[in-house]
Amino acid sequence: MPLSQPSKREPIHTRNIRFTCFRRPDDRWDIEGHLLDTAGYPIKNTFRGIIKKGQLIHDMHLRLTLDSEIKITAVEASMDDTPYAICPTVEKVFQKLIDETIGPGWTPRIRDLFGGVLGCVHMVDLLLPIGTVGFKTVKKEASTNKEANLKVADYAPYQINTCHAMASDSEIVKDRWSLLYTGHKNLNQKIYYQIFYPFYLL
Repeated sequence: MPLSQPSKREPIHTRNIRFTCFRRPDDRWDIEGHLLDTAGYPIKNTFRGIIKKGQLIHDMHLRLTLDSEIKITAVEASMDDTPYAICPTVEKVFQKLIDETIGPGWTPRIRDLFGGVLGCVHMVDLLLPIGTVGFKTVKKEASTNKEANLKVADYAPYQINTCHAMASDSEIVKDRWSLLYTGHKNLNQKIYYQIFYPFYLL
């Protein structure tokens, strides 16, 4: 259901963020983020003079290349439009991400590396969700590619218990991964579960 009809108003700022994931032929994945901030009214700026209504304030790109372990193997950062001349000089600091692995602790790690004067708040705005997108994309792709070599512990999909809809006792989990469903089970399910999935007994 869409939002209700708003009161009379005029836009003052628009931010668009887009993420795109790419599969590469070298068993790597590229995750690209693009952030656009558009002025809703003319803004006086010491570097650019006047940023006109409808003109870009920020136009920033970020690409992370990930391997099958969700480790970052390459980084590219680009700032095409910024409010200050000094802004693009921080692009190189994002090379610190190389050899970092996306996973638990991603958000505090990004803030440690690039928080405050150490980085760019808008690039951090890209990095936080790009980590989630990258993790989910590569986790699914790599699991599919290595299905024949999976250990028992790898069979639990990462989605389980990550949100309300994916709760282990939800109807969605019951339908998609019945053996990992923790709601009401019949006796046959419980026996099969105990034999083949002892690691996930709840």
